[in-house]
Amino acid sequence: MNNISAAAYRAAGEGTALPPEPVVPSGEGRQLSRPAELIVAGAVALCLTATIVHVASVFLYVAPSNTVSRLYQRQINTWVYPYFEQDWKLFAPNPQSARQQISARASTTAPDGTARPGDWVDLTAVDDAAVRHNLFPSHTAQNMLRRAWAAYADAQGPDSQTPSPRALMLQEYLRNIAVQRVTAHSHTASSTPFGAIQLRVTSTPIPPPGGADQAAVPAPSIRLLPWWSVTSHEH
Repeated sequence: MNNISAAAYRAAGEGTALPPEPVVPSGEGRQLSRPAELIVAGAVALCLTATIVHVASVFLYVAPSNTVSRLYQRQINTWVYPYFEQDWKLFAPNPQSARQQISARASTTAPDGTARPGDWVDLTAVDDAAVRHNLFPSHTAQNMLRRAWAAYADAQGPDSQTPSPRALMLQEYLRNIAVQRVTAHSHTASSTPFGAIQLRVTSTPIPPPGGADQAAVPAPSIRLLPWWSVTSHEH
């Protein structure tokens, strides 16, 4: 007889009650069924694959141009845009070489059916006024218009006659921003809806540091975009 049995008999002989045996839950130690294990394993593998693809795509997006990123550029852009776009680079990007001043004007239709362009609204100046002397300027005033133009100009490429789907999406995005800004800062927008909008971008080169010769700095350039149609529900 082992020690446990002997102790139990002595306790029973002395009139001492034995402690109750621990109750083991009926489900404890039960394993998942084979189909459930396959489902869990599949879900874990899918999440792990998606995580690896996401990290690799974002890394190649922010990394300097290389053979792999150029080879899979279309797949990387499809994954990153528009929800995972990054506003940083793996290494410091090239500093901005020019300042862009973006203006917009709306076109209304006269009673005789002719188009009547309105006055130019300096959208960049409006944003600068919202940021200047403001301790907590909004991200919208600081970056929305500037980044929308930079993304649109970059997406156009050398052949603007055949824009890509992403270029068309960024064109619509830039147009919508301009429509909202012109509507908000135009005194006649509520009474006279406009049917088209046009942007004008003035690029002023930033002279290099060190007191370089100002005569060597190129003159400002003006880019006039075509008229973009605007539907009545967009403003």
